[in-house]
Amino acid sequence: MMLEGSEASDSELAARAKGGDREAFGALVERHYAFVHRVAYRWCGRKADAEDIAQEVCARLGRAIRGYRDGGAFTTWLYAITLNAARDHARKCAREAAKTAAFGVHAQISGEAAGEPVEALWAAVRQLPDKQREAVTLVYGEGVSHAVAAEAMGISEATVSWHIHEAKKRLKVLVRQAGEG
Repeated sequence: MMLEGSEASDSELAARAKGGDREAFGALVERHYAFVHRVAYRWCGRKADAEDIAQEVCARLGRAIRGYRDGGAFTTWLYAITLNAARDHARKCAREAAKTAAFGVHAQISGEAAGEPVEALWAAVRQLPDKQREAVTLVYGEGVSHAVAAEAMGISEATVSWHIHEAKKRLKVLVRQAGEG
Protein backbone atom coordinates (compact mmCIF):
# COMPACT_ATOMS: atom_id res chain seq x y z
CA MET A 1 0.00 0.00 0.00
CA MET A 2 1.42 3.40 -0.98
CA LEU A 3 1.24 6.01 1.72
CA GLU A 4 0.00 9.45 0.86
CA GLY A 5 2.61 12.23 1.17
CA SER A 6 0.89 13.83 4.16
CA GLU A 7 0.84 10.53 6.08
CA ALA A 8 4.32 9.25 5.24
CA SER A 9 7.36 10.05 7.35
CA ASP A 10 10.27 11.98 5.91
CA SER A 11 12.27 8.73 5.82
CA GLU A 12 9.57 6.94 3.86
CA LEU A 13 9.20 9.81 1.41
CA ALA A 14 12.98 10.08 0.98
CA ALA A 15 13.26 6.34 0.31
CA ARG A 16 10.52 6.56 -2.30
CA ALA A 17 12.06 9.69 -3.84
CA LYS A 18 15.45 7.94 -4.07
CA GLY A 19 13.68 5.29 -6.12
CA GLY A 20 12.39 7.90 -8.56
CA ASP A 21 8.93 8.55 -7.08
CA ARG A 22 8.20 12.14 -8.17
CA GLU A 23 5.13 12.43 -5.95
CA ALA A 24 7.17 11.52 -2.88
CA PHE A 25 9.81 14.05 -3.86
CA GLY A 26 7.14 16.70 -4.37
CA ALA A 27 5.65 15.90 -0.96
CA LEU A 28 9.09 16.33 0.68
CA VAL A 29 9.64 19.69 -1.03
CA GLU A 30 6.16 20.89 -0.13
CA ARG A 31 6.54 19.75 3.47
CA HIS A 32 9.92 21.47 4.01
CA TYR A 33 9.90 24.49 1.68
CA ALA A 34 8.85 26.96 4.40
CA PHE A 35 11.56 25.57 6.68
CA VAL A 36 14.25 25.99 4.00
CA HIS A 37 13.05 29.51 3.19
CA ARG A 38 13.05 30.47 6.89
CA VAL A 39 16.62 29.22 7.42
CA ALA A 40 17.75 30.99 4.24
CA TYR A 41 16.08 34.25 5.29
CA ARG A 42 17.66 34.16 8.71
CA TRP A 43 21.01 33.56 7.04
CA CYS A 44 20.84 36.38 4.49
CA GLY A 45 18.12 38.75 5.72
CA ARG A 46 16.64 39.48 2.31
CA LYS A 47 13.42 37.92 1.06
CA ALA A 48 14.52 37.85 -2.59
CA ASP A 49 17.81 36.17 -1.72
CA ALA A 50 16.05 33.72 0.60
CA GLU A 51 13.72 32.81 -2.26
CA ASP A 52 16.70 32.27 -4.59
CA ILE A 53 18.43 30.10 -1.98
CA ALA A 54 15.27 28.08 -1.34
CA GLN A 55 14.84 27.48 -5.07
CA GLU A 56 18.48 26.38 -5.32
CA VAL A 57 17.96 23.98 -2.41
CA CYS A 58 14.98 22.44 -4.22
CA ALA A 59 17.11 21.94 -7.33
CA ARG A 60 19.98 20.49 -5.29
CA LEU A 61 17.61 18.25 -3.40
CA GLY A 62 16.60 16.59 -6.65
CA ARG A 63 20.23 15.57 -7.23
CA ALA A 64 21.20 14.99 -3.60
CA ILE A 65 18.28 12.82 -2.51
CA ARG A 66 20.05 9.74 -3.87
CA GLY A 67 22.82 10.33 -1.33
CA TYR A 68 20.50 10.70 1.65
CA ARG A 69 21.15 8.07 4.29
CA ASP A 70 18.39 7.38 6.75
CA GLY A 71 20.73 7.57 9.76
CA GLY A 72 19.59 10.91 11.16
CA ALA A 73 16.75 13.35 10.91
CA PHE A 74 15.90 14.46 7.37
CA THR A 75 15.79 18.09 8.55
CA THR A 76 19.36 17.87 9.86
CA TRP A 77 20.51 16.73 6.42
CA LEU A 78 18.39 19.49 4.88
CA TYR A 79 20.01 22.12 7.17
CA ALA A 80 23.39 21.21 5.72
CA ILE A 81 22.15 21.52 2.13
CA THR A 82 20.46 24.83 2.93
CA LEU A 83 23.53 26.30 4.65
CA ASN A 84 25.76 25.20 1.77
CA ALA A 85 23.40 26.84 -0.72
CA ALA A 86 23.33 30.03 1.39
CA ARG A 87 27.14 30.16 1.49
CA ASP A 88 27.32 29.57 -2.26
CA HIS A 89 24.77 32.32 -2.83
CA ALA A 90 26.76 34.73 -0.63
CA ARG A 91 29.93 33.95 -2.61
CA LYS A 92 28.06 34.49 -5.88
CA CYS A 93 26.72 37.83 -4.63
CA ALA A 94 30.22 38.85 -3.53
CA ARG A 95 31.58 38.00 -6.99
CA GLU A 96 28.79 39.99 -8.63
CA ALA A 97 29.46 42.95 -6.32
CA ALA A 98 33.16 42.79 -7.18
CA LYS A 99 32.31 42.76 -10.90
CA THR A 100 29.99 45.71 -10.44
CA ALA A 101 32.67 47.67 -8.58
CA ALA A 102 35.29 46.72 -11.17
CA PHE A 103 33.16 48.14 -13.96
CA GLY A 104 32.49 51.32 -12.00
CA VAL A 105 28.78 50.74 -11.58
CA HIS A 106 27.71 51.49 -8.04
CA ALA A 107 24.64 49.68 -6.81
CA GLN A 108 22.48 51.66 -4.47
CA ILE A 109 21.72 50.00 -1.22
CA SER A 110 18.45 50.92 0.39
CA GLY A 111 18.93 52.73 3.66
CA GLU A 112 15.86 51.29 5.31
CA ALA A 113 16.49 50.93 9.01
CA ALA A 114 15.11 47.88 10.70
CA GLY A 115 12.21 49.02 12.82
CA GLU A 116 12.25 46.21 15.33
CA PRO A 117 15.03 45.27 17.75
CA VAL A 118 14.76 41.65 16.59
CA GLU A 119 15.49 42.67 13.00
CA ALA A 120 18.40 44.79 14.20
CA LEU A 121 19.79 41.78 16.04
CA TRP A 122 19.43 39.50 12.99
CA ALA A 123 21.08 42.21 10.88
CA ALA A 124 24.02 42.08 13.32
CA VAL A 125 24.02 38.26 13.13
CA ARG A 126 24.39 38.53 9.36
CA GLN A 127 27.64 40.46 9.92
CA LEU A 128 29.21 37.56 11.84
CA PRO A 129 31.74 35.20 10.27
CA ASP A 130 30.06 32.28 8.48
CA LYS A 131 30.47 29.58 11.13
CA GLN A 132 29.29 31.88 13.93
CA ARG A 133 26.34 32.98 11.80
CA GLU A 134 25.45 29.35 11.07
CA ALA A 135 25.64 28.35 14.73
CA VAL A 136 23.48 31.28 15.86
CA THR A 137 20.97 30.73 13.04
CA LEU A 138 20.55 27.07 13.90
CA VAL A 139 20.61 27.29 17.70
CA TYR A 140 18.71 30.54 18.27
CA GLY A 141 16.86 31.03 14.99
CA GLU A 142 15.72 27.45 14.55
CA GLY A 143 15.88 26.34 18.18
CA VAL A 144 17.90 23.19 17.56
CA SER A 145 20.29 21.71 20.11
CA HIS A 146 24.03 22.19 19.90
CA ALA A 147 24.27 18.51 18.95
CA VAL A 148 21.90 18.89 15.98
CA ALA A 149 23.67 22.09 14.91
CA ALA A 150 27.01 20.26 15.13
CA GLU A 151 25.74 17.48 12.90
CA ALA A 152 24.31 19.92 10.36
CA MET A 153 27.51 21.99 10.31
CA GLY A 154 29.82 18.99 10.26
CA ILE A 155 31.70 20.04 13.40
CA SER A 156 31.83 18.96 17.04
CA GLU A 157 29.28 20.06 19.62
CA ALA A 158 32.06 21.82 21.58
CA THR A 159 32.97 23.79 18.47
CA VAL A 160 29.33 24.89 18.07
CA SER A 161 29.40 26.10 21.69
CA TRP A 162 32.63 28.00 21.03
CA HIS A 163 31.12 29.65 17.90
CA ILE A 164 28.04 30.67 19.94
CA HIS A 165 30.26 32.10 22.68
CA GLU A 166 32.35 34.09 20.17
CA ALA A 167 29.21 35.25 18.36
CA LYS A 168 27.73 36.62 21.59
CA LYS A 169 30.90 38.64 22.24
CA ARG A 170 30.86 40.04 18.67
CA LEU A 171 27.13 40.75 18.78
CA LYS A 172 27.51 42.91 21.90
CA VAL A 173 29.99 45.07 20.00
CA LEU A 174 27.95 45.12 16.77
CA VAL A 175 24.68 46.00 18.52
CA ARG A 176 26.43 48.73 20.53
CA GLN A 177 27.92 50.16 17.32
CA ALA A 178 24.54 50.07 15.59
CA GLY A 179 23.00 51.98 18.50
CA GLU A 180 25.67 54.66 18.28
CA GLY A 181 25.35 55.02 14.51
